[in-house]
Amino acid sequence: MRIFPVIILAVLLLAGCSVGMALYGHSEPDLRNIQVGKDRKEVESYLGKPVKTKTEDWRTIAVYKYQVGNEPAPARAGMHAILDVGTLGLWEFIGTPIELIKGSTRRLTVIYGPDNKVVEIKKGG
Repeated sequence: MRIFPVIILAVLLLAGCSVGMALYGHSEPDLRNIQVGKDRKEVESYLGKPVKTKTEDWRTIAVYKYQVGNEPAPARAGMHAILDVGTLGLWEFIGTPIELIKGSTRRLTVIYGPDNKVVEIKKGG
């Protein structure tokens, strides 16, 4: 009987990767807010800092990364938690890879004028 609490503690310590990944996820940015004429600070409030920038002539080209299809999902996290407990933590070997492949990363290229206002938007980049 002394081994049972140790097993439960081990399951609780090992479990959680897939649960946390499903629970927090990445909210998809609303790209309708990114429009020609918007200020750079406004764009970065939606997309975060660019992963790459370069200056050409009078303009700044910024490339942003964002994720789609990986919204936070409390119900999915609950399912992972139940399966973790039911399999004594073995579910993590399946659940974590499932969560790792959820969603996809996309790029958005935004070109700013000298006044840091959006002059052009391109998908990809």
